[in-house]
Amino acid sequence: MSETTSSLIPEAFDRPGDDPIFALNAEAQERARAGETIINATLGALMEDDGSLAVMPVVAEALASIPIRRSAAYAPIAGDREFLAAVVEDVFGKGSLAAQAVAVATPGGTGAVHHAIVNFLEPGEALLTTSFYWGPYRIMADHTRRRVETFSMFTAAGRFDGEAFAAALDGLMERQGRALVILNSPCHNPTGYSLDDEDWSGVVAALRAAADRGPVALCLDHAYAKFGGPSADGWVRHFEALAGEVGLLVAWTVSKSFAQYGARVGALVAVHPDATERGRLENALSYSCRGTWSNCNHLGLLAIAKILTTPELSARVDAQRARLRTLLAGRVAVFNAHASKAGLRYPRYEGGFFVTVFTEDSVAVAARMREDGVFVVPVSGGVRVALCSTPAADVPRVVEALAAGLKSPVAG
Repeated sequence: MSETTSSLIPEAFDRPGDDPIFALNAEAQERARAGETIINATLGALMEDDGSLAVMPVVAEALASIPIRRSAAYAPIAGDREFLAAVVEDVFGKGSLAAQAVAVATPGGTGAVHHAIVNFLEPGEALLTTSFYWGPYRIMADHTRRRVETFSMFTAAGRFDGEAFAAALDGLMERQGRALVILNSPCHNPTGYSLDDEDWSGVVAALRAAADRGPVALCLDHAYAKFGGPSADGWVRHFEALAGEVGLLVAWTVSKSFAQYGARVGALVAVHPDATERGRLENALSYSCRGTWSNCNHLGLLAIAKILTTPELSARVDAQRARLRTLLAGRVAVFNAHASKAGLRYPRYEGGFFVTVFTEDSVAVAARMREDGVFVVPVSGGVRVALCSTPAADVPRVVEALAAGLKSPVAG
């Protein structure tokens, strides 16, 4: 019998199928169904303490209120103008950057990051991001024939390593003459770290120095920002300082901030003070929309636009989100209290869906924890704990499993 010949191109032949996080989630669910007492801290979705998905009722009401003949029609390629204007205001308020911004609709934050990669890097070039990062960045880069380079995210003291960032950015400019930097803050996935003013000042200085040598773009992955601490919007001041010197992008999504993961509604916002350049940006991003998904979920765009532009609905979303923020903040507080006593090493964690505990034996630690019925995600340099899906009552057991996994012989 002759060997089967594949019609796939060579680079697609051995690509993995299932996402490793979803595979771990499936294993956790299977063991729970078999009767084991399982803690599943893998998926990045906010769950109630009873294990059900946390939702915002007002979003469901808005979705149901859209006439079917509106939602069934094609959305404009770039998204409805009302939606785009509302997103810009949600990101920047009525400040100076709002007047300098254009946006296009995308299927979630993933689509926004995709558009940043394909429009601000040439094939073969590398984006720059932190050493801890969301795995799909690499998948999107690979799929679009780009690459990922990283810099060491933290100093020995657990602070953002601005010197490492500046050195990596300088080297990247030397090699390829342009740069796209992706920073996920506030509430970084997977570490939970949020850049503060001191961190941002270093980032701004490095970007300015790089921009003297060639085109530089900064994409802020805004996915978890609504769950940040009191200073979560501090990054806007630093964007204002960079406008016109560096290409400024914000990857915005409703997945987390509106608890609507399945709606696949997001946007990429681009900022430039020059109207001609804004026109180029809008055209380029719209072209990419047409060349990938064509247009987005119209029902989702219309419903979110209605919420953002109707004061009564916006107030209700804010109140419902505040409840979810309080739910998550309680888990963060319990984790910090127990993890500190256990001597776990992890970065500053003030809010967000995830935290990462540092270890060089992440695969072994996660495997040992699974033996104890606690599921976390191994990443390079640590294990990611999804407190978003972990009831506060279960957090002490998670910390105990972490401490045991880090000390066990299998973990080295």
